[in-house]
Amino acid sequence: GAGIQADLKTFSALGAYGASVITALTAQNTRGVTGIHTPPASFVSAQMDAVFQDLDVDAVKLGMLANAEVVRAVAAGLRTYKPRFVVLDTVMISKSGHALLLPDAVAALRDELLPLADLITPNLPEAAALLGVEPATDESEMEQQAQALRALGARNVLVKGGHLAGDLSPDWLVSAAGVQRFNAPRIAAHNTHGTGCTFSAAITANLAKGIAPFEAISAAKRYITRALEASYSIGEGHSPVNHFVDLWPNPVATTQGEPS
Repeated sequence: GAGIQADLKTFSALGAYGASVITALTAQNTRGVTGIHTPPASFVSAQMDAVFQDLDVDAVKLGMLANAEVVRAVAAGLRTYKPRFVVLDTVMISKSGHALLLPDAVAALRDELLPLADLITPNLPEAAALLGVEPATDESEMEQQAQALRALGARNVLVKGGHLAGDLSPDWLVSAAGVQRFNAPRIAAHNTHGTGCTFSAAITANLAKGIAPFEAISAAKRYITRALEASYSIGEGHSPVNHFVDLWPNPVATTQGEPS
């Protein structure tokens, strides 16, 4: 429900063709992550070469990058191929609380990738980790942290407010055009696995299709809200959102592999 699988499902659901470069492999289920295997950075570079030298890439979405060597390899590939749009989802911690980015990679991500990103999409803990501060507790602090992240080199910063309390789930975008707020009702759903991956993938798909950035984010916000509203329960932990909500609005839920 998260990571590359969520990305490819989202791309397909929104009418974009997805190609992948695997930067990390996880052993995980809805209950948590039990293992991480990171391929050599040279193999990540080889995958990037294979994709970019064959396909006309309109937009790139970055997710879990695991360690500093992989971060630097990805940054080098982006500098070589110069894709039109780069969306960086600053994945650091899984839904179950497992660390997905080694400490040395945080600095590499901040220094190497933020200046190459057209948009970064941190949640509140990720924004705080990148800045070395405490997580924002209100929307004013969210905007301040978005401004600080943009000062580090990212062209556009979308700080997501899913961790705030309240009936609404606000996101704040800071760009050259100023400050813009995106809002939606908070969905009281336990099935939230992959929400961040899905949201950033939806933005990327919309950008690849030629949709202007503001509407690309707005449409992605509407999509993730629908996907949460139509989420379904599989497994024993945090189940995934429904990526195919527009095609499959009422899926048959399963528990421990048995039809319900």
